[in-house]
Amino acid sequence: MVRLFIRHKVRDFDFWLKAYSSTPKFREEGGVVAHSVHRSISTPDDVTVVHDFEDVEKARAFAQNPALGEIMVKIGVQGEVAIWLTETI
Repeated sequence: MVRLFIRHKVRDFDFWLKAYSSTPKFREEGGVVAHSVHRSISTPDDVTVVHDFEDVEKARAFAQNPALGEIMVKIGVQGEVAIWLTETI
């Protein structure tokens, strides 16, 4: 199992969450098999999204998909975005 982490700030968390929740087909078509959303307790606009994939190729393709960046801009992601991959041991 490969886990993709995406951390960023959002302009409006409630708007962002509603928009993120409206894109299940994009995640499914991208190979996401499970996902979760987390936000900082002290800074609620600091969001980390976790996506699980069956293999690293699917995870990398998802992270490099230009549509992902376009969606993030539309739903209010601001500033630098940190993306990293891990594997279950």
